[in-house]
Amino acid sequence: MNEDPKSALGALGLVLVLVGGFALLPRVFGKREPAIVGHDTPDFTAPLVANGQGVGDGKEVHLGALRGHAVLLDFWATWCEPCRIEAPIVDGVSRRWRDQGVVVVGVDTDGRDQGDPRAFALAKGLSYPIAHDTSGEAQRAFGVEALPTLVVISRTGKIVAMRTGITSSEELEQLVRKAL
Repeated sequence: MNEDPKSALGALGLVLVLVGGFALLPRVFGKREPAIVGHDTPDFTAPLVANGQGVGDGKEVHLGALRGHAVLLDFWATWCEPCRIEAPIVDGVSRRWRDQGVVVVGVDTDGRDQGDPRAFALAKGLSYPIAHDTSGEAQRAFGVEALPTLVVISRTGKIVAMRTGITSSEELEQLVRKAL
């Protein structure tokens, strides 16, 4: 059977548009917050692999020790293209809000042999602390199922928002304000 290449490309294009459109529906219509929003933040401990100065002992991050600060957790992985796009946005927010007591922690979810989060942070010029959740403890505690995922935590330790996918600088700024 001879198929017209233009017809096949058109069909493929239509499928890609439909799949992309369905993927965006949750972001467009009613951003439903996960059930964990509004609840106390679960605690976790993970080794810091980059930019650890000023966070705890500089070797590990203990989320419970950050109570009293608004916290932004950025769950990502070195292989995740949307994470690569979002990392500079998160870094900009970190730099702008650091002096107001906002603590940003990147939580790399790569397995032990998947990627090098320290090299990623250096290559991207990231200034915020990077923890490596090799055990998956933090990911499980927050119910992270897709990357990137941002978790915004108030000074009182309540989760005020979670976002999956690339979050714009403007939206992230609004979410940080909610946490203060």
